[in-house]
Amino acid sequence: MSIQARRNFIKTLGGATLGASILPLSEVFAKNIEREVRKWQHLSAKEMASNEDFWFEIQKAYVQSAHFINLENGYMSPAAEEVLNAQIKNIRQINESPSFYMRRSKNEDMLEIKKKLAAFAGCSTEELLITRNTTESLNTIILGLDLKEGDEALMTNQDYGSMLIQFGYRARREGIVNNIISLPLLPKNKMEVVNAFEKAVTPNTKVLLLTHLINLTGQLLPAKEISEMAHERGIQVIIDAAHSFAHIAHKIPDLGGDYYAASMHKWLGTPLGLGLLYIKKDRIKNVWPLFGETNYHDGDIRKFERTGTIPNSSHLAIANAIRFHNAIGSARKEARLRYLKNYWVEKVKDNPKITINTPMGDEQSCAIANVRIEGLSPAELAKKLYDDYRIFTVAIDMDAVKGVRVTPHLYTRIEDVDKFAFALNDIVKKQAGG
Repeated sequence: MSIQARRNFIKTLGGATLGASILPLSEVFAKNIEREVRKWQHLSAKEMASNEDFWFEIQKAYVQSAHFINLENGYMSPAAEEVLNAQIKNIRQINESPSFYMRRSKNEDMLEIKKKLAAFAGCSTEELLITRNTTESLNTIILGLDLKEGDEALMTNQDYGSMLIQFGYRARREGIVNNIISLPLLPKNKMEVVNAFEKAVTPNTKVLLLTHLINLTGQLLPAKEISEMAHERGIQVIIDAAHSFAHIAHKIPDLGGDYYAASMHKWLGTPLGLGLLYIKKDRIKNVWPLFGETNYHDGDIRKFERTGTIPNSSHLAIANAIRFHNAIGSARKEARLRYLKNYWVEKVKDNPKITINTPMGDEQSCAIANVRIEGLSPAELAKKLYDDYRIFTVAIDMDAVKGVRVTPHLYTRIEDVDKFAFALNDIVKKQAGG
């Protein structure tokens, strides 16, 4: 097949032709989901969350190891077979004509992908940048902000460690002041969290780092309310949405931040190594790029794109991941993920030796939770779960929180979370000599 014929073979949902083929949803998967959605359309997203017939169809779209139960999807999520197949096909096609594709078709394709991503995220392409991950995106902002000696940055002890370190570097090099507050672990309501930030604001506070969904515990912060409080005081807001993008149903502007960063290889399920950065249009000109760029003016988001050659085969698959996500629906996805977490928590929360380090309630958490068993360190608990029950989690051992992080996914079967709840209660029973 000629390159031009291949270019014309597959079209996106909007009708734009892409240089490398973007596979549509497989006919079988698409028809099954359409059938199931029609069948259960009288149910709300919350009611659909416990409908195992519907979620069985979704589970078929993933291939996972049969050797253990994976409850550590917070690091990265698996791509559905639909997305993986598209990525592999893109790799082959670009490899057939690498330099030709990169010089003749890449820019056109990337613009189409960016348009789809911007529509999904609810912002303009002029405010959006595709990066490698959340860390790269946040570092671009943290290092690019024009701060001077004595300016204060407000953050919490549960923000991602690399970001705290990066702000620490700026403090050492330039004399900015980092105000790190203790985030309430189990707040009674969202205003308790807003108040914790508000009390820490000083006349010198210039920027606030806000993690929308805490990676340690799964706690969901009231981003919109905190952003409004900060803006009333002239403070810029950086939102770390690594764990909430395509997990919690929202559009980027809904949260009110000036800057927003996420990893798409987490809950959107793109190939590994894809993130995004949003900068509110009127803020772009005031952020210094990490890399040199001569083609774009200070107010153009593209001034941040000069990072070297990138794997476009993966970038093209962003369209497939968005299409897969939309076939399920953001509200259904969020409700199912929250249901899975609540399901296992209900089975263990009354055990006096088990502590849930995550606030419950729809406004305060979703899929991710943190659990501790009295008498076991986080590493010991994670080891027991894997060695004795073949359940994979991750140990979180910090001053702010100690336990294992538990993260189910759409492919997680209800039997899997049943086994996890049994394992926790069984470990306690064996500790007591039962």
